[in-house]
Amino acid sequence: MPDIADEIDAQELLATLLGCPPEMLDVSLDQLRTLAVVHTTGTAQRAARVLGREQSSVQKQLDNLNRTATRLVGEALVLKQGRGKDFLFTPSGEEVVELAIKTLASWTDSLHRSRRRLGSTVTFGTTEFTVEFLGAVWPTLREDFERRDIRLNIEHVRTRDLWRKLDAKKVDMVCGSFAAQVGGPPELDYDFLEWHRERVALLTNLTTRELPDTPVTAAKLQALPLLTPTAGLLAQFLGRWYGPDYRGKLNIIADIDSLNYGLNLLDAELTHGCMLTTERVADAVLEGRLPGRGLRKIELAEDYAPALEIVTGIFARKGERVRYAADHPLNLLWKAFAAASPTRSVPATLPG
Repeated sequence: MPDIADEIDAQELLATLLGCPPEMLDVSLDQLRTLAVVHTTGTAQRAARVLGREQSSVQKQLDNLNRTATRLVGEALVLKQGRGKDFLFTPSGEEVVELAIKTLASWTDSLHRSRRRLGSTVTFGTTEFTVEFLGAVWPTLREDFERRDIRLNIEHVRTRDLWRKLDAKKVDMVCGSFAAQVGGPPELDYDFLEWHRERVALLTNLTTRELPDTPVTAAKLQALPLLTPTAGLLAQFLGRWYGPDYRGKLNIIADIDSLNYGLNLLDAELTHGCMLTTERVADAVLEGRLPGRGLRKIELAEDYAPALEIVTGIFARKGERVRYAADHPLNLLWKAFAAASPTRSVPATLPG
């Protein structure tokens, strides 16, 4: 039997729920999302483009929200400021936008947690160059996943975002790469299954007179004209070798945000210089599977400190898989990767 305090709490809760203003109950999650998108983009026109709707539809939702807010609190949420200008959000509008973002994020996270727990959906993240690893194991899983109606979502993740996406539970498992000490165990607070290790190399369109076919030392690399990424895996190498201010120590002639862009710059001879890349990518260029006709691959010398290599593998949140049954999609994926991995699983060690 519930005690008197429980009965009072239940009555207060019912009173709160039943006392919600009818106008507030007519506000939908879709309207709240539209308001948040308008706040982010600035105008109904830009929001409509992002949402894939007509501008009139977005404006109608804003008008409805404004009328509701005016009746409830005496203030509209968003105001027009004139042609071509961003909308002005009132204090009430700012509060509602903040509440909308938190509400939508909370609902989405809750759905993901439920799907993950039930095993109805699993989200796997890959970088541009690790899709093939998932492709290697998917044929062994496809029939079972389809029979059990398990949905496999595949999300493109940049190397710079691997840990953030995994920690934020935007993906359940990810295949990616990071810089690690040569031959040493990875220092990661994640479950990790090693798949592949390789060294870094240079691709260049410089002539042999400008840059001979001999391994490039750490001192020599500083003087070479370089195309460098602003973030990501290869930026990790440069930061570890030359310090966090490496950009001020190197001869950087171009910033690149993607491999293909850098390869095309060198291929078209719009720039003359060198680009750090993985050995597998360099070999793919030489074999004609990637842009870069006439480019040369040059190895790096052994004097870089610390001695680093690229480690590629499968990552999952530490200890999460053991909370699920053996036939949960996360465990099935992990088992398939373990069976197909060309190297053994290397247990992660924590730094320090």
